[in-house]
Amino acid sequence: MRICIPTETDVGRKAIVYAHFGSAPYFTIYDSEKDAFEVIDNSNQHHAHGTCHPLGMLNGKHIDAVVCSGMGARAVLGLNGSGIKVYRVVGGTVEETIEKWKDGSFEEITVENACSEHRCH
Repeated sequence: MRICIPTETDVGRKAIVYAHFGSAPYFTIYDSEKDAFEVIDNSNQHHAHGTCHPLGMLNGKHIDAVVCSGMGARAVLGLNGSGIKVYRVVGGTVEETIEKWKDGSFEEITVENACSEHRCH
C-alpha cells in the first residue's frame, strides 16, 4: 500500500505532518510493502482556497490513501474519484502516523466532515 502524508519537511520518517493537505510544502509517500519513502515537493502549495490540484502533484504515484489533518471537500471528491481514500490524523511525525495506520485507528474524511476553510483544524 502507498500512503501519502503531507509534511512540513522532506526528512522521511521524522518529518512532521503538515496541518492541511493542499498547502503542505511536501508530500511524503510511504510504501508499506517496501518500507520505503518518496518525497515530492508541492509546487502547488500557494493557492486560493478550494483551488488546489492534489491529483496533479500525485499523478502517476499510485497512491492508495492520503492521511492528513485536514482537507477541503473538492480535494476529497477528487481523490475519492480516483479511488484514493482520505483519513484524518492529528499532528505527529510520519513515523507516528504509520504506526497509527497499522493500528487502523483513523477516521475517514468525507465531503460531510471536510474542511470549509484553511483554519479548520
